[in-house]
Amino acid sequence: MVGNASRAAIISDRRITGLSAGVIAELVAELGPLWHERHQARLASRERKRAVGAGAKHRLVFVDRLLATLVHLRHGVTHDVLACWFGVDRSTITRAVGEVRPLLAERGCTVSPGVRLRTLAEVVDPLGSEGRTGIVDGTEIRVRRQGGDTAAPQPDLSRRPRRRGPSAGSVTSRPG
Repeated sequence: MVGNASRAAIISDRRITGLSAGVIAELVAELGPLWHERHQARLASRERKRAVGAGAKHRLVFVDRLLATLVHLRHGVTHDVLACWFGVDRSTITRAVGEVRPLLAERGCTVSPGVRLRTLAEVVDPLGSEGRTGIVDGTEIRVRRQGGDTAAPQPDLSRRPRRRGPSAGSVTSRPG
């Protein structure tokens, strides 16, 4: 379970989620009631085994579910790492991401798997000609590659970043 101080640190540092505290507050206000309605509908759809209010309480409240999903989408962090960070089981994070991601998709925040944008025109094209604005978030990923033709790999003793890997990035429109 994330404490209030940790939650505030996650929200206040834009590098973690990629969103400002105001945008996160808007997402919580907009998506929180939708998540609660769906959760209650899921509970009402099956026969009760316990009385109302009995049973385990959520250790991961909606705000934490949203933050875990945003961090997962932004950085590609595994569910195991998020589970350690939020102090819950991996299956809880998996369920949380599975519940919140469709809500974000309905709002227009989607991540398309396998989309590779190689030129600036490919980045700008999804925004259309209606004058929509977008935010480009890109990160260069460092990888260590061995030379293909050498029999024995040569150690890189200079410690200079010589080889760069693929760049990961995302494009979103203003509502997303």
